[in-house]
Amino acid sequence: MDRLSKVIEKLINQSPFIQEAISEGLINISSLARKLNPEIHKVTGKAVSDSAIIMAIKRMPPGPNQKIEKRIKNFMRELGDLIVRSNLSKFTFKNYVGISQDQAKFLSQIKDISDNFYTVSRGVSETTIITNAQFAGKMVEMFKEDSLISTETNLSSITMKLPEVNTEISGVYYYLLKKIAWEGINLSEVISTTNEFTVVVDTSIVSHAFSVLMELKSETLADV
Repeated sequence: MDRLSKVIEKLINQSPFIQEAISEGLINISSLARKLNPEIHKVTGKAVSDSAIIMAIKRMPPGPNQKIEKRIKNFMRELGDLIVRSNLSKFTFKNYVGISQDQAKFLSQIKDISDNFYTVSRGVSETTIITNAQFAGKMVEMFKEDSLISTETNLSSITMKLPEVNTEISGVYYYLLKKIAWEGINLSEVISTTNEFTVVVDTSIVSHAFSVLMELKSETLADV
């Protein structure tokens, strides 16, 4: 049985999604046992009954994902305030020679405007800038128009202040994004710095996204 338990544990740990579904009671153990049986037979070289596999699954110790999730829930209790910014626009440009200089010119134009919002993500072949909708004219003026790939308007951002230990805990972003995905919230952009996590969504669903992120804190506090 010990040999069987180790084989089953190894197979399940290869798929964190299965392990997570088991821990949350979202998976049919009998169906999982039938699915794993051929692979277990291949590894052990012995015929094993589904009932023996079911028993071994139920006796499995908490996996690494469950231990990580416990740490994450403790972490979520320490989340800071959520900050919402609305009336944003997103511009994506093909990278071109001089785009950094154009970006610097744009920043110099808005540096004295209070409460401005500006983020930039530069990839291998394109650069995305999210800023206040009121600066749309300046964006077109400062950057090469023929390099503009796409524009999105009517966006809002939600920024979460993260405790400084966030870089020491694996799975923090997965936990946040999983909750958002399960609620069917489409993200226009995800932005992160060392101690901040920001999602950008269409303004029509920002209230829903905000309530989902707030629930993360209330759920973990309820577990105390």
